[in-house]
Amino acid sequence: MIFQIVKIFLTAVIIALISYIGKRYTTAGAILASLPLTSLLAIIWLYVETGDLQNISKLSGTVFWMVIPSLVFFVSLPFFLKLKLNFWLSLGSSSVLTFLAYTGFMAVLSKLNIKL
Repeated sequence: MIFQIVKIFLTAVIIALISYIGKRYTTAGAILASLPLTSLLAIIWLYVETGDLQNISKLSGTVFWMVIPSLVFFVSLPFFLKLKLNFWLSLGSSSVLTFLAYTGFMAVLSKLNIKL
């Protein structure tokens, strides 16, 4: 139970720190946010909890493939915001487009016989 609390606390601190830095130094915040911190933390937590290197390898490989459709979010959100759409509408629209990109990408991977 203590380990779960440490995981949650550390993860929250990292996200809050990126947000704080991003308010003051946009580029530095963007660099930190672009790092695969979520993946890195998930891999560390998985290793600490299980030590299962095969599972970590599979997770890492799958994350690689899933980064590709996630890029739709980072292209569409600034596009919608530049169109002067409401922030929440832009965020929601970008999220929907990203979901559709994931769905389509998974279908393409399936047709190419790539198993994740």
